[in-house]
Amino acid sequence: NPEFYRAQAMRLPVRNIPRIIACSEEHPNHISLPRGCLEDLLKLLSELKIKHKIKDERHCGVPLTAIFQGELRVEQKAAAVAILSDDIGVLSATTAFGKTVVASWLIAKRKVSTLILVHRRQLQDQWVARLKSFLDLPSNAIGKIGGGRKKPTGLVDVALIQSLVKKGEVDDLVSQYGHIIVDECHHLSAFSFEQVARKANARFVTGLSATVARKDGHHPIIWMQCGPVRYRVNAKEQAALRPFTHRVFVRPTAFVPLRAAPLDLRLQFNELYDELIKDTRRNSLICEEIIQAVHQGRFPVVLTERNEHLDNLANELSPHIPNLIMLRGGMRAKELTGAMNRLTSLPETESRVLLATGKFIGEGFDDARLDTLFLTLPISWRGTIAQYVGRLHRLHSLKQEVQVYDYADLNVPMLARMFNRRCKGYESLGYQILLPASAIPGWPAEVPLPSDPAWKADYAASVRRLVLDGVDGYLASLFVNVATKFSPDDEGERRARSATEAFLFRRLETLAQTKGLFRLNVELSIPFDGWGRMEVDLLSANTRIAIELDGPQHLGSADAYRRDRRKDMLLQQNGYTVLRFLTEDVGKSLDDVLDIILRSLAHHDQRRASQ
Repeated sequence: NPEFYRAQAMRLPVRNIPRIIACSEEHPNHISLPRGCLEDLLKLLSELKIKHKIKDERHCGVPLTAIFQGELRVEQKAAAVAILSDDIGVLSATTAFGKTVVASWLIAKRKVSTLILVHRRQLQDQWVARLKSFLDLPSNAIGKIGGGRKKPTGLVDVALIQSLVKKGEVDDLVSQYGHIIVDECHHLSAFSFEQVARKANARFVTGLSATVARKDGHHPIIWMQCGPVRYRVNAKEQAALRPFTHRVFVRPTAFVPLRAAPLDLRLQFNELYDELIKDTRRNSLICEEIIQAVHQGRFPVVLTERNEHLDNLANELSPHIPNLIMLRGGMRAKELTGAMNRLTSLPETESRVLLATGKFIGEGFDDARLDTLFLTLPISWRGTIAQYVGRLHRLHSLKQEVQVYDYADLNVPMLARMFNRRCKGYESLGYQILLPASAIPGWPAEVPLPSDPAWKADYAASVRRLVLDGVDGYLASLFVNVATKFSPDDEGERRARSATEAFLFRRLETLAQTKGLFRLNVELSIPFDGWGRMEVDLLSANTRIAIELDGPQHLGSADAYRRDRRKDMLLQQNGYTVLRFLTEDVGKSLDDVLDIILRSLAHHDQRRASQ
């Protein structure tokens, strides 16, 4: 059990955490293993040269005549065929991929009675609506179990999984179907849910999930009960196929906790949440940007993890937002129905804000008009990120860009680490992260960094090196100038080279190891190219190290190449060590450039000491 070892490593109590999670059962005459273990078991028996016989006692259900009334997209067809090729397996696909459509196609192809397991009434209603849309079945062929109803048809039924377990006993109804579909199958690791999966003896089992991996490390239980992942959808590729852009706007906050952090990390996290919820300045920043987004014609969903925070935000927003709709756990059926009806009845042109807890809306909520997410309390698990941003991915004719506003509390080490993990989650889903300079601790806030993804990919490492060594506003400005490509209408290559020289000189002057060692554009009394002197870009006279920076003009012709080689030879003949760098590498590979210079200086010191 990964949770046991994680708690043990953090010196937390492990009294109620099992070290081993066993999914097998021992009986007087046999051992029960989960269905997903069959392939590995057969492989093991083969390796050990143990003969075996298979007696198939799975239930094939009753015949079902259903015609699929839709058309699968290319990627949906590939997923459907992959799942159909095996009796059991999991489809891991992003939100808005169309897993329900693929499942409907599988029901029509397998032609046996099917039980669909969900964990929320909202999902149950959605499934019934989608099945009626995609399958040519009599309206009375689709039944509901749970949520105050128990009207199974025995053909295609949608059941709330928790309604099938009473006092630890699973309803015998589960074993009467030939095909089991487990929606959001990552919840199967919950014991009562796993009990239902064990009881089912259907021939076909299909798991559906956008986030198969679990934060607690219990996802192997999913594979044991539903089979391995047969088809996995690449989230970045899916993002590229959507007709809108995906952006994250990072909003650094000034939050600093008032109380000292307790040693227990769980208490520390809970106390931080309590302070974040009550931080009026932080809440005001969030509400101002929500109001601004509404004025821009966007339809935001505002997610928080606590009901108290939900109320605080609602109180601040309600005077400015006429259509503020709240959704949270624990709502009565009448309240929930009223809120949903109000949401769906609003005209497209009418502004609105959906305010909800993440646990309530993170799975199974669909409104294609949503285009903006405000993440108001920190989370870190990439699976949760995928669920939350997935609310924005439904296609809509007016949707051109989906936006996420992430409020990053970078002054608190724990919350800063959570932000870094969120960034990895966003990037894995195909989002472009727009990171203001103030979101990089140590970087001068007055010097903005370009937000272009290509620029960030090229220069991120150099920015980190600058921050590590220390950087002031002037040096930061020089660096951004170096790392910016100028158009031919500006001063062209000469300007870029001059900026590079100025930046590198300034960096060397502000490092303790190199301060005062180098001069810029020094003339030496070495005859060169018809002149009685030679100029080098940077020179350390004491260590006799010459640094040359080559812009595009140095690489444009064979004559330029020969000229530089002659210069290097003359410098070496006069006892100088020559370090030559491309101007673009000073920006993109500052780590390497500085390390080479520092190693050369260290080598000089060693040589002088030995003499």
